[in-house]
Amino acid sequence: MRFWDRHAAVVSAKKSWLLLVALLLAGIAAIGLIGSNDSAGQAPNSLPDSAESARAAVALDEFPGADVAAAIAVVTRTDDGQLTDADLAAAGAALDRMRATGVVRADGPAAPIIPAPDGAAALGQVPVDAALNGFALTDAVAELRTAAKDGLPQDLTVQVTGGPAFGADIADSFSGANVTLLGVTALVVAILLIATYRSPVLWLVPLLVVGLADRVATSVGTGLAELTGLSFDGSTSGITSVLVFGAGTNYALLLVSRYRDELHRHADHREALRLAVRRAGPAILASNATVVLALLVLLLAVLPNTRSLGALAAAGLVVAAVFVLGALPPALALCGRKIFWPFVPKVDERDSATEGIWHRVAAGVVRRPVLVAATSLTALVLCALALLGARVGLSQTEQFRVSAESVDGFDALAEHFPSGAADPTTVVARAAAGAAVQGALEGVDGVDRVTAAGDSDTGLRRWSVVLEAAPASDEAFATVERLRAAVAGIPGAEPLVGGSDAEALDVRDAAQRDQKVVIPLILAVVFLVLLALLRAAPAAVLLVAVTVLSALAALGVGSLLSIHVFGFPAFDTNTPLFALLFLVALGVDYTIFLVTRAQEETPEHGTTDGMVRAVSATGAVITSAGVVLAAVFCVLGVLPLITLTQLGIVVGIGILLDTFLVRTVVIPALFAITGPRIWWPNALARSTARPEPVGRA
Repeated sequence: MRFWDRHAAVVSAKKSWLLLVALLLAGIAAIGLIGSNDSAGQAPNSLPDSAESARAAVALDEFPGADVAAAIAVVTRTDDGQLTDADLAAAGAALDRMRATGVVRADGPAAPIIPAPDGAAALGQVPVDAALNGFALTDAVAELRTAAKDGLPQDLTVQVTGGPAFGADIADSFSGANVTLLGVTALVVAILLIATYRSPVLWLVPLLVVGLADRVATSVGTGLAELTGLSFDGSTSGITSVLVFGAGTNYALLLVSRYRDELHRHADHREALRLAVRRAGPAILASNATVVLALLVLLLAVLPNTRSLGALAAAGLVVAAVFVLGALPPALALCGRKIFWPFVPKVDERDSATEGIWHRVAAGVVRRPVLVAATSLTALVLCALALLGARVGLSQTEQFRVSAESVDGFDALAEHFPSGAADPTTVVARAAAGAAVQGALEGVDGVDRVTAAGDSDTGLRRWSVVLEAAPASDEAFATVERLRAAVAGIPGAEPLVGGSDAEALDVRDAAQRDQKVVIPLILAVVFLVLLALLRAAPAAVLLVAVTVLSALAALGVGSLLSIHVFGFPAFDTNTPLFALLFLVALGVDYTIFLVTRAQEETPEHGTTDGMVRAVSATGAVITSAGVVLAAVFCVLGVLPLITLTQLGIVVGIGILLDTFLVRTVVIPALFAITGPRIWWPNALARSTARPEPVGRA
């Protein structure tokens, strides 16, 4: 505790403005020296390097034309009718215009227009540089689309799809999205801070401090990505920004709330600030450490974008804590107590732990704790049961929340060509075993046709395998698994099955592995942090169990809303893991705020009265913080991927459940039922100030 005594004295002293200036200069220097995040427009990378489909993609680099990717132009009539000879000629002219642009690789294959079997569509391919990504890819595909549509007859439609087009549409949909996210987030936080403090001035200080922390966190994340090779893509950048704003604002709310309480007891605002930092600082640091450690567990995941999020978001939250604990107190010290104008706290010895709506709620809960706990827990269990019918897994065309030409073109391909023809599976094996591999592939159930597609100079052969099933469907995944089983035992073949369906299958399997490994480790980390902080085993077990149940309830409600209200086809494979991570780690934030205050009150007032006083004192700030954090996560809906929208929905619901039900109703009821034993083996379990005044239900 000596550290907190010294820190509180430094950040509240008259010369603390020097620390504020130093942090501001350090932040500005980091932003200037590291620069902006050039990867913000890239799509998330979810494919592990160890996956078979990833190794197949590496093997394909040995073949001629490996540095070329195909953009596919799909031509249909606006009236959905049959294409005439004139229509096919116009489609060929559109393909020629695309090839005449500067973005087409001259050394790529010049494939002709191919009519669909039903005569209602045609496709053509143009080769582009496979190394293009981000906004450069967006510009290239935009040029292709402009060339294709220039001079096209009005009764024809051309849509450019394929791998490059999907990458371009993701980058384009992220264009300006993070700026929008930052603006909307800042606006939401500003409105809620004004509503919380009812002051035209006070809200500016925490908002500016957290806003600067967010910009510094982005630069730190960019630098960390460059040093480690992690990808700071648009999705990771957006989630990190939301976490920094949400958690940083929560820390600021807790500190300012405690500062306001102390101003009612002390005439010297610096003394009040010193005590506020001294008492709120450990809870803020413990909360921050819990979330940071939980995020670092993601480094054990196999999904690359999951590992990136773990490292970069953890770094961002460390930056947020540094600015809230290092820059916010000096800023408040400079402004004095008048920053609360027009509701300036007066020295009146007001005790926030014995008044207000949350005091009445908590007092009512502990009068009938068994009934309250049973009712609340039953409601949470029923919500969690909704997960049983949730479908998990989005195909490539289902990732977008916004309209994308690549998706529309892919759907047109699937409608007029054989299901798997739009995106064949690729198999790579040793050419010496080519006959055996070809025969094995042709004998697999669910395969439409197998075509040998050339040999490499290193003795490899590749095959294009058209599946009968729709892309990214369960049937397609089953066929890929049968393909792998069929060729796995061929002597000397060294086969690898890749392509989009194989990649989607590998991502799904990796996500399931991460959920089984990472989620228990996160729970273990949270439990150990609570155990170290509270030194009370029953309390740590109970709090983790209730937090997990609340998170599962939020996932259940979120799945119902996502599928039946918002019309999303399924949960993305990343949504359950990310949602549980944020709900457990951030939910424990509020637990720490509440229970550390209850520990503080227990020696004088007993376990039950101590918890009532803790709810009374922290109810307003937990409510404000929860509403802010839920609103900030909902802002993820401005980003274009369904995954992020679903994450915002689930985490927003979960935080509100934590705020209004778990922390203010369920936990007080369970503490009242358990009594002093909740603190075992802490000394609080053996000595309380007074008998427990609990009215049993």
